[in-house]
Order: sequence, then structure tokens, then C-alpha cells
Amino acid sequence: MSRMPVLFVGHGSPMNAIENNSFTEGWESIAARIPKPEAILSVSAHWFTDGTRITDAEHPRMIHDMYGFPDELYRLRYDASGAPAIAHEAGALISGDVVTDNDWGIDHGTWSVLLRMYPNADIPVFQLSVDENSDAARHMQIGRELKELRNRGVLILGSGNVVHNLAKIAWNKNSGFPWADEFDDYIRDAIVKHDYDKVIRYREAGDSAVQSFYFPDHFYPLLYVLGASDPEDECNIFNNARTMGSMSMTSYLLG
Repeated sequence: MSRMPVLFVGHGSPMNAIENNSFTEGWESIAARIPKPEAILSVSAHWFTDGTRITDAEHPRMIHDMYGFPDELYRLRYDASGAPAIAHEAGALISGDVVTDNDWGIDHGTWSVLLRMYPNADIPVFQLSVDENSDAARHMQIGRELKELRNRGVLILGSGNVVHNLAKIAWNKNSGFPWADEFDDYIRDAIVKHDYDKVIRYREAGDSAVQSFYFPDHFYPLLYVLGASDPEDECNIFNNARTMGSMSMTSYLLG
């Protein structure tokens, strides 16, 4: 069984599930490059909860947790099975309380990406929530605790955006505002240098960090991926771009 890499994807708009663009091509290319996972553990920005929660349903439901999009998007199905046994193993690896919660399922932070990477939905998927009460260091620590799953053929997927400020979106802009570029560069340089403490201390980036997001829900999934990486992992950066002014699509494959 191949040791799996870890992957952070800037997922951006849910419309990427049905549109063909450079970002979706990047996701498809990555899926073709890495071993096919035995299961996928997704840490999605869209499950931001009080405490750490995990799904263990045999058939997780698909959640259309977005509003105001075309009907075509709501008709999409991603009927992957769950991975109860591996979910239980993952929960046991995490220090502290982990609550099983199948009121959730597979949200668009997960399925909008996996529809493009693995359109046959033939890989079991389960989700881990992002605890709103924990700081950046704790999120990275959980990633470290989950690292062993890589030896079980599990792809640890973080889905969010390094820069995600919907209040400052410029719909017709195809690049980033200067502060968005600055913060994305700050994080990228730290990752390339394997200076993950600098990522934890992201506020030291100054005003660019303040403007890049008001809530860290889309940023924190990156920390799980970094925590689950190894010092010797090769860093592959793809979809290195900002769009709509205040959205980073920059993504990282480690391993």
C-alpha cells in the first residue's frame, strides 16, 4: 500500500463543480499523479463547529450548503460511501474529545473538489470538522496526530482558501488585490521553507492577514495538512493564483 501524500485545495466557488477552468484542470491533474486512495478524510472549511466532530456514516448524505446558485448545481450527486472503520481509527488518534456527528455529511467544500478529482465517487469519504474554539497550533497538532493514516492509504484533504474575504469580492476581477497577493506569498514562502511556525503565527503578516479573512474557517484546513506532512515531503504548488480580488486558489500537494 502506497504512503499517501497530503493535499490542500483552494476550492473557491461551488461553480467549479460544473465549470471547466484552470483550477479544475489542476485538481484533475493532481488526481492523475497520485496513488488512488483507499479512503479520503476531508477537513472542510464548511464544517466549522463547536468542538471536533467526525462522520462515520456508511452512506454519508450530500449537503448543498450554499445559496443562490443555478439549479444545475443543486441537482449534482456525489454518492461516495463512507468509511466507518477508518473514521473510528481517526477519531481514536486525536487527543481530546471527538464527537461522532452524522447530522452532517459531505459538504460542497468536499464534493465540489472530489467531483472533479474522482468523478466516479468510488472512494470512501468521511469528514472531520474544524473546531472553532481551537487556535492555529491546535489545528496543526491534530494534523500531526492523524499522520499515521497516510500509511493506511488515506488521503488527508484540507479544503478551504488561504485568502477568503467575501466582503471584499470583486466579481469581475481575475487577479488578487495587492494585500491578497502579499498574504498568499507570505504563507507560500513559509511552506516552501518548511517554517510551519510562521504559518501558525500568520497574524505577523500584518494588515494583509487582517484583510485576508475575518474568520479563519477557510484558512485552518491548511494547518491539518501541514501537520500531517513530513519534513522530507516534496512541496508541489499548483493553482497558484488569486481571483475576484480576495480569493486565493493556491493549493499544495505534499509528499
